Amino acid sequence: EGAYRAYVTDEKTNIDQKDIQKMKKQNTLKREYAFSGKGLHSGRPVTMTLKPAPVNTGIRFVRTDIGPDATIDALAENVSSTARSTTISSGEATVGTIEHLLSALTGLGVDNVLVDIDSAEVPILDGSAKPYVEAITPDGLAEQDAPRHYVTLKETVEYKNPETGAFLRIEPADTFSYDITIDFNSRVLGVQSARFDAGTDYIREISACRTFCFFHEVEYLLANNLIKGGDVDNALVIVEHPITVEQLKNVCSHIGKPELKVKDGYLNESLHFDNECARHKLLDLIGDLRLTGGFLQAKVTAYKSGHTINTAVAKMVREKIK
Repeated sequence: EGAYRAYVTDEKTNIDQKDIQKMKKQNTLKREYAFSGKGLHSGRPVTMTLKPAPVNTGIRFVRTDIGPDATIDALAENVSSTARSTTISSGEATVGTIEHLLSALTGLGVDNVLVDIDSAEVPILDGSAKPYVEAITPDGLAEQDAPRHYVTLKETVEYKNPETGAFLRIEPADTFSYDITIDFNSRVLGVQSARFDAGTDYIREISACRTFCFFHEVEYLLANNLIKGGDVDNALVIVEHPITVEQLKNVCSHIGKPELKVKDGYLNESLHFDNECARHKLLDLIGDLRLTGGFLQAKVTAYKSGHTINTAVAKMVREKIK
């Protein structure tokens, strides 16, 4: 799958990956953490603060710009959109692009957290879960006096898309494992796979993997006034087809960058892993499936899945465990 090359934190880490897998009690944060940036799709500035929360809170967003009662629990039944990211809503409150944050909290073993946010989209930061991991790990977590909520199944749950061949299957198991394969029919990406289980170091092997898109998608999205906060600082851009100098200049102008170069099929970027794109889809999958309401103890197998399939299966799981 490619050797780890780029991400080793220099910070003192007080969260050990082996300890995360042994956690039987709930955990929250030891202190508050603030993040500021822009929304990937809206481009709007946003400030978000992660706060410790009582037992059985789960992950709860608070739209502080609307009011203290504008809360949304990170649960599958609250998913309102899966257009290029995962969005949850409750009443007039909406928060989008939540998947990277949910993935980080799950990978680090955080059960309960309040997320104060003053806009409708989580800041994209560098397009991965790395900023959250780097902030939280030096402090460790605060153990709470309540058992952790593990999500288990008695029978298999599966969703298939007959048109694309994409599927997501969750099977009963004594421990957890996530296997994902991506195939975009791309000469640059090829077919890639990635895995997350009790032997995987989420912090070093998954959290730093960045979101990605294709150059021809960027052209379309920019032309339609979308991804206003997107640039090569928060996404890998894959150049699948030959492009002209004029096309490249136009995109660089839109994102406010000097002229970039194409290297090995990527726009001005080197990969953290040979299969970084598959690992990022795995990162997304972990975040989306946290919407089941706890830590999955199941065998997860995904092929070409995205937010729509991920959240649909999370809803199916929620129905089963009710």
